[in-house]
Amino acid sequence: MQVVTHYLKWLFGLASPETQTSEAERACLARHAAGRRRLVEIGVWHGVTTVHLRSVMHPDGVLFAVDPFPRGRLGVSFQRLIARSEVVRVQNGAVRWMRVTGLEAARLYAAATRDPIDFIFIDGDHSYEGLRDDWLSWSRLVAPDGIVALHDSRATPDRPISEAGSVRFTDEVIRRDRRFVVVDETETVTVLRRSKCER
Repeated sequence: MQVVTHYLKWLFGLASPETQTSEAERACLARHAAGRRRLVEIGVWHGVTTVHLRSVMHPDGVLFAVDPFPRGRLGVSFQRLIARSEVVRVQNGAVRWMRVTGLEAARLYAAATRDPIDFIFIDGDHSYEGLRDDWLSWSRLVAPDGIVALHDSRATPDRPISEAGSVRFTDEVIRRDRRFVVVDETETVTVLRRSKCER
C-alpha cells in the first residue's frame, strides 16, 4: 500500500515524484541532452529525468520514454500515472511512450525507422544481464557523435556499488568498447560519445 499512499499524496500535492538520480546527475544529463533531436530514456519511473530531458532537447526533438510500467496488485501502474502527468507539463518537442522493456523497445525502434539516435540515458534493469541486453541492442543505434549516459555505472564514496551488475558490465565491456569514448563522469553516471571514426 506504500505505492498507493505515495500516489495519493502526490495527487494532492503532498509528495514529489520520486527519483534515484541526484541533482548533480540530472544536471549532467541536461548538459549532454541539450539541443538533441532524437532521444531515448530507458527507465522512466516517475518521470523526473524525463522532464529534464524534454525541457532541454531541441524544440523539434522526439524523446522515446521506455518503461514496462508493471501493473500492481490493483491492476494499475501508479508510477505510469505520475510520470505521464509530470511529463505532459513540459511543452517542448514530442514524447513517445513505449511500455516495453529496453530490449523490446530497441527491436521495435529498429524495425520502424532507420534514424539513429543522438542521446540515450540507460537507467532500466541494473543487473549485469539487464544492462548487457540494453547495451547490445541500443549502442548500435547511436549516431556518430551521439551520447550514451549510464546510471549506476560507477561506484562513489557515497554509493559503494562496485559489485552491482551495472557497474561490472560497464567496467568489463562498455569502457572497452572501441566505438565509444568516456567524456564525462558525475557521481554514478558515466557519459560516452560514439566516435565519428571508429577504430
